Amino acid sequence: MNDRKILVLGIAATALVLATGALWMQMSRGQGHERFTQCGAGAVAGGADSLGGAFTLTDGRGERLTDERVFSKPSILYFGYTYCPDVCPLDVARNAEVVELLGEDNRDVQPVFITVDPRRDTPEVVERFVSNIHPDMIGLTGTQEEVDAVSRLWRNYYQIRDDGTDNYLVDHLANSYLVLPDDGTVAFFRRDLPPEDMAQQVACLLDVA
Repeated sequence: MNDRKILVLGIAATALVLATGALWMQMSRGQGHERFTQCGAGAVAGGADSLGGAFTLTDGRGERLTDERVFSKPSILYFGYTYCPDVCPLDVARNAEVVELLGEDNRDVQPVFITVDPRRDTPEVVERFVSNIHPDMIGLTGTQEEVDAVSRLWRNYYQIRDDGTDNYLVDHLANSYLVLPDDGTVAFFRRDLPPEDMAQQVACLLDVA
């Protein structure tokens, strides 16, 4: 066998090893997240890995927080805005109740709120909003560009209906997401899910994590 054939075979063998390794990693990753489908929560289209990512936003004290610091423990994430007249207060209150129910079973989960209306939702406004709902709720805001970027990470639709006044409304999705430190976003929950049912599903997801 000449040197050229040896070189070609060597390259082919290396490519095969790399391709096999990549396929194994992809399959293992997918199989790892399949375990969450047994809990009855909403499955994430495209897989759990398709939602979430790195970001830096500002909390109610003006401190800049990365996604790693925010999601250092299991978290229920919600996108909304503090001037929302009806949907957002009910949704975040539901999520806070879920956290309390889980706490009664010694499960440490925190609620997280990210505004989609940074023009009005300053850090101080966000802090007042979340502190009135749950003492452990993290409220986050940022520049319009930062909020746009983090919303894209979770494929969260929103649109500001600017009417030229400060009383405008914001259309937005109303899903809540369970984000785990090691697994990322593993499920979503619709707003019509009762807190008892949602707490049961979250507990199941934590058990299989």
